[in-house]
Amino acid sequence: MRRLYQWVLHWAESPYSGWALFLIAVAESSFFPCPPDALLIPLALAAPYRSLRYALICTVGSVLGGMMGYVIGWQLMETIGHPILQAYGLEERFLQIQSLYRTYDALAVGIAGFSPLPYKLFTIGAGAFSINFPVFVLASIVGRGSRFFLVGGLIALFGPRIRPWIERYFTWLVVAFTLLLVLGFAVFKFLH
Repeated sequence: MRRLYQWVLHWAESPYSGWALFLIAVAESSFFPCPPDALLIPLALAAPYRSLRYALICTVGSVLGGMMGYVIGWQLMETIGHPILQAYGLEERFLQIQSLYRTYDALAVGIAGFSPLPYKLFTIGAGAFSINFPVFVLASIVGRGSRFFLVGGLIALFGPRIRPWIERYFTWLVVAFTLLLVLGFAVFKFLH
């Protein structure tokens, strides 16, 4: 895993770093183990004025990859979906995801998109459990976009000196945003 992480980081020095970020974000949402943050953060730190651009690339790639994961779960669960889940030891959690989707639907997708949970588990699960596709895409945009734009925005505002703070408090940022997201969905549900 360490070697894979180093391989991802080497792309930060490449002139193709934007494409590498996009492809890693696509792959991570459907089958790849390394989160795009591993490349997003070094790229944004190297060029803070481009950090929001990198956050956008990451978001678009991740949502497209999530759509691929959805198709895997919807149409290819037996041939591709189960082997992917087995490879990462996520089969047991897959059944827990079904329970979350039955209870929370789009909220589960939004929270998973923002959190450090394996997003591919949720994208494949969304297809397998036939979550409404437009709702899935919208929740993915909100969850993944919030995650990547939070990181990109902090780096754009504070530059390289924010890196230790992000690494130290990322879990707390996730918890705070998740609570805000749940509150937002609750208010929306209450108003409608």
